Amino acid sequence: MAIWDRIVTALLQLKIDYIDIIDIIIVSYVFYRLILLIRGTRAEQLIKGLAILLLAMVVSDQVGLKTLNWLLEKAMTVGLIAIPIVFQPELRRALEQLGRGKIFKSSYWNWDPGEFNHFLEEITKAVPALVKKRIGALIVVERETGLKEWLETGIAVDGLISAELLINIFFPRSPLHDGAVIIRGNKILAAGCYLPLTDDPYLNKELGTRHRAGIGITEQSDAVAIIVSEETGIVSLAHNGALTRYLDEKKLRHMLIELCGPPKSEGININLNFWRWRNNR
Repeated sequence: MAIWDRIVTALLQLKIDYIDIIDIIIVSYVFYRLILLIRGTRAEQLIKGLAILLLAMVVSDQVGLKTLNWLLEKAMTVGLIAIPIVFQPELRRALEQLGRGKIFKSSYWNWDPGEFNHFLEEITKAVPALVKKRIGALIVVERETGLKEWLETGIAVDGLISAELLINIFFPRSPLHDGAVIIRGNKILAAGCYLPLTDDPYLNKELGTRHRAGIGITEQSDAVAIIVSEETGIVSLAHNGALTRYLDEKKLRHMLIELCGPPKSEGININLNFWRWRNNR
């Protein structure tokens, strides 16, 4: 009990004001968000590797293994320099998530519910038709992060989305079937776009280039990618670097509503009501 008494006495003697409490809360939240950011990514394994090296360096110093400790210290120095390079995708994603805060809200994604309903109906009508005909497809839905650099790799379409247009684009041997379609709102902006491929070493070997491109674009942006397998007809959806497979029409509709539906907030509803009033004048 004497030990606990000394611990309690020491804690009571600490001078902590409300600024220190706020500081601790902010730092704890930052670390919490960083853990969520790297969880399930390659960075998680790299962090574990660095932790093992750090532990080995401390142990070798305590035991007196001078040569090993010197090597580990040099390795840690090089590792600290290499961290921005190794963690470039994760750092980019973190900065993009910071930029997608409410202060920097993009106008692309604030579409009218009528436009979203049109988009949803045409997508859920096109995908089953593509599956039935065994036509491979990669459809990318832009959200808050702009996809301009990948739009420029394709052919501009700028047409109202329709199931028939999507099927014709992805029809085998058509000029635009090879590549991705990028959608903003209820418009197809471009087709035949080339996307970055994921280099996740743990990805299922059965997944081909189309799936790797769908995952890759969602690792570098907050876009949603719908993938239809040409070989199996399996429908998948990629978001935030994760792939959900074996979707039927009902599940696909539900996920698109959750991920791409118009944000539900009072401010946006006011803007939409003003938009409707202005267009009905």
